[in-house]
Amino acid sequence: MATLSPSRILCALGLALLVPLSFSAEHAAPAQVSAAQIVEKNIAARGGLSAWHGLQTLSMSGKMDAGKGDSTARSLNFARGDMPGLRKKPNTPPPAEAAQQVQVPFTLEVKRPRMSRLEIVFAGKTAIQVYDGTNGWKIRPFLNRNDVEPFSAEELKSESQWPGIDGPLVDYASKGIKVELAGTEAVEGHDAYKLRLTHKDGTVQHIWIDAQSFLDVKVEGTPRRMDGKMRSVWIYQRDFRPVQGLMLPFVLETAVDGYHDTHKMAIEKATVNPNLAAVRFAKPGGA
Repeated sequence: MATLSPSRILCALGLALLVPLSFSAEHAAPAQVSAAQIVEKNIAARGGLSAWHGLQTLSMSGKMDAGKGDSTARSLNFARGDMPGLRKKPNTPPPAEAAQQVQVPFTLEVKRPRMSRLEIVFAGKTAIQVYDGTNGWKIRPFLNRNDVEPFSAEELKSESQWPGIDGPLVDYASKGIKVELAGTEAVEGHDAYKLRLTHKDGTVQHIWIDAQSFLDVKVEGTPRRMDGKMRSVWIYQRDFRPVQGLMLPFVLETAVDGYHDTHKMAIEKATVNPNLAAVRFAKPGGA
């Protein structure tokens, strides 16, 4: 579920401990399989093709990191898939109060074909970001911006590249995605297959599939512009749990190249196929 990604993505505190990313002589090399076989095993591990075809709506709620100390409000930018709250580690230790990571409640709702709604509560106010499949809008009251604003061109581009509620690997050929095996690497101490995905617009993305569980444990996110540079983004997916026939990650941790701090989303509740009315994804006033 490289995804929810809003441009996407869902998450929570996980099972796995961070360990050095290195192979050891004791690790058996992953079996040689094709990219198509890896994708087939991944879909089976995540619940199976029929279960994902049956998924029409998904709701998740929990808590997400929003930044440290008084930087929190500035950090909450709610760009899907590009997780907020990531700040470069200073050269000197910050005051203890500023070093505390602030967590805020969130609710993420997605609906076929390509609708999503993200709500985040901060300082008693609810920020909203919605994509109706074509257009996007947002309200950011914590910045004293209470009017409905359209997505920026960058946000809209990111949303338009979203492969949908079931991610890029389910029915990848019909989505115009080419999948190739790009070798094997260690992800948090475990061998993983590295898949190279070429989307129909030419965008290249990598996904790492654990060689034992065949779950997608690491996903390359949309690059972010930070400090005037485009930086690579990786999303680590952990604590997979069964939810009504699907295996979903309950922890997502986003890392940005060159930055020490990461951003976590911890899912506390996930519901498959809740009743989500289309009006949930409509712009206020019908404008």
